Amino acid sequence: MKLLSVAVPCYNSAAYMRRCVDSLLPGGEEVEILIIDDGSADDTLSIARDYEQKHPGVVRAIHQENAGHGGAINTALRHASGLYFKVVDSDDWVDEAALGKVLERLRHFAANHVDIDVVISNYVYDKVDARRKKVMEYRRALPRGMVLTWADVRHLPLGHYILMHSVIYRTHLLRDCGVRLPEHTFYVDNLFVYEPMRMVETLYYLDVDLYHYFIGREDQSVHESVMLRRIDQQLRVNLRMLNAVDLEALPNEHQRQYLFSYLEIITMVSTILLLRAGTPEADRKRAALWEEIRQSAPWAYRRMRGGLMGRVAHLPGKPGRAVALACYAAAQKLFGFN
Repeated sequence: MKLLSVAVPCYNSAAYMRRCVDSLLPGGEEVEILIIDDGSADDTLSIARDYEQKHPGVVRAIHQENAGHGGAINTALRHASGLYFKVVDSDDWVDEAALGKVLERLRHFAANHVDIDVVISNYVYDKVDARRKKVMEYRRALPRGMVLTWADVRHLPLGHYILMHSVIYRTHLLRDCGVRLPEHTFYVDNLFVYEPMRMVETLYYLDVDLYHYFIGREDQSVHESVMLRRIDQQLRVNLRMLNAVDLEALPNEHQRQYLFSYLEIITMVSTILLLRAGTPEADRKRAALWEEIRQSAPWAYRRMRGGLMGRVAHLPGKPGRAVALACYAAAQKLFGFN
């Protein structure tokens, strides 16, 4: 029985994908590594097939026409046979000791017929040239080593959101919620976390530094200059998040608050990027985004607009824009993103 299916979406990843795959191989026969070649033009598919040949029953090389990050995850989920499902991007990697602890816990769940909807672990911002690698952990918000419901989840500090790097979802939950990520669109990792979370009832926090999130390539999708060029894709994801979940209708206050906070931070990222662009077109898009929120989700709009981040993002004139961008720069330095 496969405990864990790991999707490794690859697009022209030949130069760095080996580190990712090699870090997953210590999981042995309990791990299924699904390398999805997303129409690469380099040696990605050849490398994937070589791994498949050397590690039969563990590695599967799957080729598809280019469909983007979301399309590769969709393909992996269709083929996954593991009880749990995780995405590890091809330029990232996992810690071997932490992976062993994760598998030990998943093994325990399977043996005792305990269905945990999402397992959460820490991730490390592995930023190029950074002397100190920042670890994103959840000890203040999530009790460790026990089965949790939303009632047990305390307030997550600013910047400590549960991202794709943190989650291992139960495979059947992902299928039951019908998540299908948009193709040819960046930043869909937010949808991968956000949309299934509405169906999560049980959580488990394993306090290990599993995922190493590499930041440093100039062409990386989270590089600010790249995000500015792809702002329309960021907005597409933002609006889908807005319409994917009726937050006001969620019966559990803790779950509703978490999902609202996630939507709020993504909206603020969109807003600040449009402020950073500083063009009349960007200002029109920013106004259109907030008007859509006002019309589609009045409850969320009132809370966002009246909150600290919403007030800062709407400070008037050039001085207000400067203050908002300065706050964003401070957050970048504090939390290490982009």
